[in-house]
Amino acid sequence: MTTIGVEEEYLLIDPVTGLPVAQAEKVRRATELEDGASDRGGEVQPELLQAQVEVATPVCGTLAEVDVHLRGLRQAVGTAAEAHGCRLAACATPPLRDKDPVPVTDRARYLAMRTQAPQLVAEQLVNGMHVHVAVPDREAGVQVLNRIRVWLPTLTAMAVNSPLWDGKDTGFASWRTVIFGRWPVTGVPPYFRDAADYDRRVRHLLTGGLIADTGQVYWQARLSERYPTVEVRCLDVQLRVDDAVALAGVTRALVETAAADTAAGAPAPDPAPELLRAAMWHAARHGLSGALIDPAGTRRPAGDVLRHRLLRHLAPALDASGDAPLVTGWVHRLLRDGTGADRQRTAFTGGGPAAALDLITTESNTL
Repeated sequence: MTTIGVEEEYLLIDPVTGLPVAQAEKVRRATELEDGASDRGGEVQPELLQAQVEVATPVCGTLAEVDVHLRGLRQAVGTAAEAHGCRLAACATPPLRDKDPVPVTDRARYLAMRTQAPQLVAEQLVNGMHVHVAVPDREAGVQVLNRIRVWLPTLTAMAVNSPLWDGKDTGFASWRTVIFGRWPVTGVPPYFRDAADYDRRVRHLLTGGLIADTGQVYWQARLSERYPTVEVRCLDVQLRVDDAVALAGVTRALVETAAADTAAGAPAPDPAPELLRAAMWHAARHGLSGALIDPAGTRRPAGDVLRHRLLRHLAPALDASGDAPLVTGWVHRLLRDGTGADRQRTAFTGGGPAAALDLITTESNTL
């Protein structure tokens, strides 16, 4: 079975004001899960801004393992946060922000980013979920990227969880996608001839001084530089652990299906880049409310794309992993009950930012 790992990014929120608070260093230390803090060190990590915390599961073989680790990590961070007067919030943007920017985490790389793009860093209070799926080597990884890129708008639409910003509804289901799209190298990755082509393009960005390091290759799916994995990065962090686990299952099945298609000699689709870019914008704008642009570039009802295109496309991989009941049931619940963005909007409409924040912190900490 293909192994996976999941990273989640959280905000730390003041329970009284609802504003992000710069308590990340104290919270990370209190979890005792940082590098060197215990034999499990490294599961809780710093992020760009001091109101953010990142967690990373170990390598997992099953979705049940992912579930156990994510719940344990949320509990550890949530408990540490409350000990320091704040709460964990698994939302991809904060409903409220202070007029003064959150301080940057004191790491050389993050301080250099602030120098490079101060306003972008000041507004980078966005949190994602990244899924690492194992691949045999970089060549296989590039072939996977070429085949999953047409599905990234669909994944984004399923994961939307950032409609609110500065006390207002942005009109977008994933405002995080829009904010992240302002960096130099973002969006759906291009089509690559092979691993050498991938490496050449990244090297050109580095030697041209357009990015400082490979960590600034912010494509929504990329090859990991640290692990033998494809890293899918288009997902908003999820309010609920159940949603995160199911999305991890969908992502693994997409990678496994792409690998099987490569082995079978099926050609990789290569649609026009403007079509993929527009499909991603559309997914961020609307989520699952109404239509999606499917991998063929056709506008279809979101339910049709998920039920009749996505689940059929993934069926062999989901059956082989045993994940079909969990993922299929979750997709039907998602279409019935709505995304995280839908739930945030419902709360916001009924009671403003305070009600949305209550929903966010309650669901984020429900284990």
